[in-house]
Amino acid sequence: MANLATQFAGISSPNPFWLASAPPTDKAYNVNRAFEAGWGGVVWKTLGEAGPPIVNVNGPRYGALLSPDRRMLGFNNIELITDRDLEINLQEIMEVKRNWADRAMVVSLMVPCEEKAWKAILPRVEDTGADGIELNFGCPHGMSERGMGAAVGQVPEYIQMVTAWCKQHSKLPVIVKLTPNITDIRQPARAAKKGGADAVSLINTINSIMGVDPATLTMSPATGGKGSHGGYCGPAVKPISLNMVAEIARDSETAGIPISGIGGIGNWRDALDYLALGASNVQVCTAAMVYGFKIVQEMKDGLSNYMDEMGFASVQEIVGKALPTVSPWQFLNLNSISKAVINQDSCIQCGRCHIACEDTSHQAIMSTKNGKRHFEVIEEECVGCNLCVTVCPVPECISLKDLMPGETDKRTGLKVSDKHADWTMHPNNPMRATEPA
Repeated sequence: MANLATQFAGISSPNPFWLASAPPTDKAYNVNRAFEAGWGGVVWKTLGEAGPPIVNVNGPRYGALLSPDRRMLGFNNIELITDRDLEINLQEIMEVKRNWADRAMVVSLMVPCEEKAWKAILPRVEDTGADGIELNFGCPHGMSERGMGAAVGQVPEYIQMVTAWCKQHSKLPVIVKLTPNITDIRQPARAAKKGGADAVSLINTINSIMGVDPATLTMSPATGGKGSHGGYCGPAVKPISLNMVAEIARDSETAGIPISGIGGIGNWRDALDYLALGASNVQVCTAAMVYGFKIVQEMKDGLSNYMDEMGFASVQEIVGKALPTVSPWQFLNLNSISKAVINQDSCIQCGRCHIACEDTSHQAIMSTKNGKRHFEVIEEECVGCNLCVTVCPVPECISLKDLMPGETDKRTGLKVSDKHADWTMHPNNPMRATEPA
């Protein structure tokens, strides 16, 4: 059996599946249940400084984007950091870590952007026996209005400064959680590394409003007739997060820094995508809230079976495997040509491919043959755009076939070359470039 054990920023865990800092990690009861189910680690819900209590709304905190069959596509929340007493949280963290010594226990922190505030809370967390801290520089609602969370994560200088404070005043590994509400994710990641961060985690939630109640024309969900922008997560954000993870993993200035991938992970396949694009482990929240803690069992079994089939002995062997295939657009091979092919044996004659192609694409799918309803690709018109593959309701009914070198593209009349051609060398490109090594 494949070995799922991981080392992340010096923190050991029996598998790469952690629960993210969120409602599921708010108290010992939840975390004990999570560890019983098999999670490799948790990031305890964000703690703040001792002082005035955090007060959450007593109304809707969550909103969702659902498919017509009510599958969760996106999830929104306006919940703040923990509203439980700091001392109670610290005591429970100590007890849980004592009882589950083999699991990763990371504590998320958010205090005002003042050195004395960080210096005060860090030793108290260290005394619990926790394995590391995660700096919450990403929360987009509530706390950011108070100069914390994303208000810090959007300013690289603040990230570097606070990270350096934490490295100075604590011996624990420091993980910096990044906000996606920024133009270039590499800038905060670089700042975290300059500040001495042992790792980064991403993404935190995305600023969002879920919609409007058509009957009242008020924002929905709302409390007392008003609502607030919240943090968006769930399956819909996964592609955004994957891109940002890959950006950091490929950046020469942040290369080598461990990455914890967060966003839309609901099964082992999602986790594999993150690992292959440079993450060393993954954190899960929404899927656990929708399906419960036992989903980790499928995640572990699925990843283990995949690793056995592929011959991977450890999770680390997967990390970053797909990164060499990620490229700026201008370095894509313009001599590679694909054509759509419809499997007539599995085609149900629904016509979705034809309508999509006819109305919005290249008119490359015929709808009749010999006077009968029949869908077939017109190779002379097909550009291999993948739209028909995407809209087809039958898995693998439509696929793309790559033309081999020497074959003729019926659309252009040109023979396919086995030589790589990229836009940077095109005579019409005024800004020619050489692909980086």
